[in-house]
Amino acid sequence: MYRLMLVEDDSKLASLVAEYLAGYEFSVDIVSRGDAALARSRETQPDVVVLDLMLPGLDGMLVCRQIREISNVPILILTAREDVFDEVSGLEQGADDYINKPVQPRVLLARLRALLRRGQEKPAAGDLAFGAFRVSKEDRIVFWRGQPVSLNSSEYKLLLVLAESAGQVLSRNDILKKMRGIEFDGLDRSIDNCVSRLRRKFDDPDGEKIKTVWGEGYLFSPSAWD
Repeated sequence: MYRLMLVEDDSKLASLVAEYLAGYEFSVDIVSRGDAALARSRETQPDVVVLDLMLPGLDGMLVCRQIREISNVPILILTAREDVFDEVSGLEQGADDYINKPVQPRVLLARLRALLRRGQEKPAAGDLAFGAFRVSKEDRIVFWRGQPVSLNSSEYKLLLVLAESAGQVLSRNDILKKMRGIEFDGLDRSIDNCVSRLRRKFDDPDGEKIKTVWGEGYLFSPSAWD
């Protein structure tokens, strides 16, 4: 059985969804308030979350962000809102998928199964994976929380160099030698600028994922990518 947490204040809809999914190996835990969702998620450790946006107690966007901060559980937003901005915002807050109400039960089931399959995929040989971060070296694609991240060539090369030496401090000289085969001249700021861009793209404003080790260089922290 898959454990599904359904955060939905429409009791009739929640009951219908729970009844339907129960026939397909889902055990559904219904939460009717946004401000109760985070604690319930911690308590039950669901395999997947279905989340409404318009909730009493706490807005669904904030719930999504809170859950994503502590877990990489797949999150599917199910809402009556039809604003494209809401969809983009939901995905930026860490949601994995977004469906507008009303939704056909079969469609919901198919999307849930797809999310669960994605979460169970094992990295291919040669891939790098740390928590919700994965690099497909064969395809030169970086995934963050299940979604591909748009990187230019320099950003990809730098991130790969750091990830391949996860847990080790690399000096700017080490990095430039691995990336370009040249030595650091003490003036080149391209590495620092590239690190700043990567931190923005991976929600790392405080430099917890890519750490600055003053006087030494940079460190890819493998435990910070959950």
